[in-house]
Amino acid sequence: MSGQSLGLIETVGMAAAVEAADAAMKSANVSLVGYELTKGGGMVTVKLEGEIGAINAAVAAAISAADRVGSVYAHKVIARTAQHIEHIIHSTETVGIVRPEPETPTPAVAQVEETPAQAIPVVNIETSLSASCMDSVEETPQDPVKKGPRPGPKKK
Repeated sequence: MSGQSLGLIETVGMAAAVEAADAAMKSANVSLVGYELTKGGGMVTVKLEGEIGAINAAVAAAISAADRVGSVYAHKVIARTAQHIEHIIHSTETVGIVRPEPETPTPAVAQVEETPAQAIPVVNIETSLSASCMDSVEETPQDPVKKGPRPGPKKK
């Protein structure tokens, strides 16, 4: 993060925040750090990272888009953030951050003795060639279908 610029857009409501983040990401080459919900008031802060020119363009587009949906409470662009404020930007309250998972040692796989392949017996069943599935169905007499006159005009 050191050397990157930071853009913050604080909106009233989640819909305006989503609209701001969408417009920012589409307008410039910036990375979305995530969003952070305030402890009341319904405010949402969208956090962006990138080069200073891209952040300026992204924040301007985000403000314009969010104003159409809701309202923007505040915005700020910080050029080349200081090295030791990363824990504030990438806080545990920020939703959307992909934190690296701690590496867990993989358990050693126990060596399994290979057993010889077992033969599966194949049994052929003799059937008569004249047998059919229709042989087992009893024949039932069916009533002939009576045909009535067809609807519509008669043909000449």
